[in-house]
Amino acid sequence: MKIKLSSVLVDDQDKALKFYTEVLGFVKKNEIPVGEFKWLTVVSPEGPDDIELVLEPNENPAAKTFQEAMFKQGIPLTAFFVEDIQKEYERMRMMGVVFSKELTKTEWGTIAVFDDTCGNLIQIQQEI
Repeated sequence: MKIKLSSVLVDDQDKALKFYTEVLGFVKKNEIPVGEFKWLTVVSPEGPDDIELVLEPNENPAAKTFQEAMFKQGIPLTAFFVEDIQKEYERMRMMGVVFSKELTKTEWGTIAVFDDTCGNLIQIQQEI
């Protein structure tokens, strides 16, 4: 068993695609029209391109409620790992990314949490 797809709920797929590619550096893999939405996935240029992140519309009322509750509680929806968190943190701040949790050392590494502009808090992490 292996992970091939994981989803991030987004309030606007076009805005999400722009943020996840232009700011975070992911690469668009699929953009297939499905009714009023799209099957929209991105991949990491640093990893295998068969592990995709789905930019999933949050049109389901339950999804929207979940996303809003997680955001209000300050809980990241997911985490992305980086090699040099200081460098990535500074690069993202220069691009206007808003961090809700600044760089913080923990027993398992260094983390920071940012707003993806699409309704989510996302954690970046560098392992020890």
